[in-house]
Amino acid sequence: MKLIQILKVAAIPVLTVFSFLSTSNTALADYLTSNGSGGEYRYELWSTNDNNDYYLKIWSSEASPESTSYSTTRHFSSTSEALDYFDCNYSGRANACVTRS
Repeated sequence: MKLIQILKVAAIPVLTVFSFLSTSNTALADYLTSNGSGGEYRYELWSTNDNNDYYLKIWSSEASPESTSYSTTRHFSSTSEALDYFDCNYSGRANACVTRS
């Protein structure tokens, strides 16, 4: 009988530790920072959990919001760098690139 009580008492802390370990891995995910559109395209700006890395998902403005046919850009070090990239390459505002160079 004592063995069963010891196992019950030990099982709770062990299961608690495992649940904390599994949740910490799940929490490290990218998240949506902003979205918008320009020209014939729309974008979602995504960030890593630590806000040190950003990337864009870009769709044709004719594509449905649920569409999985999007392009993913390279990674950027700031939101402004990512949005400048979108303006220069997708929004049709070529003069935005020239003035920022």
